[in-house]
Amino acid sequence: MTEWLKGNMLEKRRATGDLGGTMRLGAYQAELAKGSKIADIYGDTQISERHRHRYEVNIDYKQRLEECGLVFAGMSPDGVLPETVEYPDHPWFIGVQYHPELK
Repeated sequence: MTEWLKGNMLEKRRATGDLGGTMRLGAYQAELAKGSKIADIYGDTQISERHRHRYEVNIDYKQRLEECGLVFAGMSPDGVLPETVEYPDHPWFIGVQYHPELK
């Protein structure tokens, strides 16, 4: 994706823009929603998991995704970065932004 709307402004990304500066790398905290599938799996609502990626969910679409039934079950402590999503009516659908296999 090279351009998108942010508010009423068109954002553009160049192939060399922020090169090397967009990586989210290392352990980060997440707060899991009580009663969510992911919190039940971890047995806690506070976790720390390792990240190594350049992609994130665009928070500007959060409301629209929630209206379609997606639950943002894990967020960064400041509430800005989605860490986990799930469909509560689906028996096993969970998505994570981090690498749980590294623990």
